[in-house]
Amino acid sequence: MLKKQSTLKKWQFWLGVLISVVFIWLALRGLRLNQFWDVVRRANYWWLLPGIAVYFVAVWARAWRWHYLLGPIKKIPTNSMFPITAIGYMGNNVYPARAGEVLRAVVLKRKEGVSVSASLATIIIERIFDGVVMLAFIFVNLPELAKLTNGSGFVGNIQQVAVIGTGVFTGALVIFLAAAMFPQWTIKVGQWFIDHLTPARFRQGTSELMHKFLDGLASLRSPLNILMVFVTSVVIWLLETGKYWFVMHAFNFNVSFFALMLMNGIVNLATSIPSAPGYIGTFDAPGIAVLTAYGVDQAIAAGYTLTLHVALWLPITLLGAYFLTREGIHWSDSLREETA
Repeated sequence: MLKKQSTLKKWQFWLGVLISVVFIWLALRGLRLNQFWDVVRRANYWWLLPGIAVYFVAVWARAWRWHYLLGPIKKIPTNSMFPITAIGYMGNNVYPARAGEVLRAVVLKRKEGVSVSASLATIIIERIFDGVVMLAFIFVNLPELAKLTNGSGFVGNIQQVAVIGTGVFTGALVIFLAAAMFPQWTIKVGQWFIDHLTPARFRQGTSELMHKFLDGLASLRSPLNILMVFVTSVVIWLLETGKYWFVMHAFNFNVSFFALMLMNGIVNLATSIPSAPGYIGTFDAPGIAVLTAYGVDQAIAAGYTLTLHVALWLPITLLGAYFLTREGIHWSDSLREETA
């Protein structure tokens, strides 16, 4: 069994690397390297500092949202949630298959005693609301996007992708809301599937996991809570778009804040595609394509997007690694097994 899991992980890793290579090729084809390096050399990198500061505020808002979602299970101060949130983002940036999401659930269990299943339920809720907000950013700009699709490569297909994505995220949100609003009915249905489809020796453990997972959905039982999570999600992504705006000023181009919202929505939906750790390629190719569709020179668009990617990846990765070390937690075999 362990051998099969190891083989599967290797295939996932190399598939992600292959996808990243394809996206890197899409991002850099036709790029004149001498112009690209000239753009990078001339950039005013002081603008990265306020951008990084705004991004850390967004991470703090994420920690507050997670604290809010976990409230019905256990009241944990945002000050305690922020380091764990940063550790999770570090894990997403360094390890494949978004392992950071499970990593922060495991760290939270070690620090606060919250079950991994309940934590993962709240994390899935976060991702669903994030997806809804990303799609909202795209739909707000669809009329303008329709004017930009000529010669813009795969960005021209984003309208179809947005419609499909809306169906997926809306369907997931409805399912989770129904599970949260009608827990007894959900338990009854879930137990039926467990009793009929799960081997007898696994039924008790699976049933316990289901109950803990449903505990993590408790925050969705109040319309006010749902509204708060949605509003917080909008604030988080507007703050992240603020980082895009600050970094833009380091380069010689100017597009509207709404254009950067569109770019933010598209690149973050694209990063849901399996790739090498750190979203290599899947972040960069659509970002460059969006900017070139707005008439930004390819060398400037590539210099900006790659710099933005590094500015999004490096500070939070270093901060998460610092917190992981400060908490006295090491990426040991036991932690790796828990995360797996």
